[in-house]
Amino acid sequence: MQQYRIKTLVAGVVWLLAITGCAGSESVLSEDGRSPPLVLAPGVFDAEQPDTLGLSFASGRQTFTVYRPGPEDYRYNHGAVVMSFQGRLYAQWQSSRRDEDAPETEIRYAISPDQGASWSRPKTLASPRPGATITNGGWWVSGDQLVAYINVWPHDTEPRGGFVEYVSSADGERWSEPRRVMTRAGKPLNGILEQDLRALPGGRILTTVHEQPGLIATPWFTDDPSGVSGWQRGELPNLAHEPDITRELEPSWYRRGDGRIVMTFRDQQSSFRILAAESRDRGASWTQPVITNFPDSRAKQSAGNLPDGSAFIVNNPSGNKTRIPLTIAVSKEGQRFDRAWLVRAGGADLQPWRYEGKYKRAGYSYPKSYVDEEFVYVAYATNKEDIEITRIPIGSLAP
Repeated sequence: MQQYRIKTLVAGVVWLLAITGCAGSESVLSEDGRSPPLVLAPGVFDAEQPDTLGLSFASGRQTFTVYRPGPEDYRYNHGAVVMSFQGRLYAQWQSSRRDEDAPETEIRYAISPDQGASWSRPKTLASPRPGATITNGGWWVSGDQLVAYINVWPHDTEPRGGFVEYVSSADGERWSEPRRVMTRAGKPLNGILEQDLRALPGGRILTTVHEQPGLIATPWFTDDPSGVSGWQRGELPNLAHEPDITRELEPSWYRRGDGRIVMTFRDQQSSFRILAAESRDRGASWTQPVITNFPDSRAKQSAGNLPDGSAFIVNNPSGNKTRIPLTIAVSKEGQRFDRAWLVRAGGADLQPWRYEGKYKRAGYSYPKSYVDEEFVYVAYATNKEDIEITRIPIGSLAP
């Protein structure tokens, strides 16, 4: 316990030095002396202003409500993911009556015809499963098909883990029966799919699977444009971890200007900084993750690229478990993140937490993003009960 307290104190001091500018970003090294794939420039965040970290909202930023439950509705809502299909935006999330990962959890979705400004009533994408809990695994678009992934967590699986299925639709309204996602070897993919599926130039689709047994974070990729077969395991040397769960979890990724891919992870060992690994061969192999100086709240984050190639990271850079504020940081070349804006702030910008429930907390949880030629769309759960989307004009993120 004393060793853990010392490590936590050291991590907090390093985070404070990093965000206040007392540590030069170009000299940042990991705990084992390696240079990380990304660094945060000095002075980007101001720890003395916890509701805003000293940031301003991006010009033209707008926030819209996808779903706000009433007292008789399913009041736990989480894991929002957004995607565009046939000129409309689609948002999916998991929903239950009160508690996280409850047996009655279902996957819901809503549709926006006007770039996120208004949303349809929620529809059920996947119903509760006997003997298992389901969670949403994100979207993929292949030609005229919208694919939705469903993560299935059987209650009798020990250690805790699961597998992934998918449903597809040609019109976003009528869906196929669930089918298993398949590997290149023609076998079902056993693991929980992370929601950040995106394609590299050339078409390779990349994400991460939390593999069985347990939750072992491993990059996977496929060259099948359908996104439902041909999946192959990438090679990632995980950090030392517990037997059933890796230290690095729930990653996202972006491309650097030099062509390398950077994968960002939450750190389950509570350094409250982003872990990062890189690949030079289009996701087939990766360096061992290192601790960066970029603060985090030990939660999911969302990374990606803007149309001009600049990289961004959306997260809660509080440096503790607080998921306030929600910010977007940008780097021209994907190595040095030197500017940032608020997506959502604390204080008056955060609506009251209305309903109790297991694992619920105040703040903006598990952001996921989608980028088109006009906007960055950030989807997230507020207080783990309201599903919201913030739309940010691309031009407002320019230097």
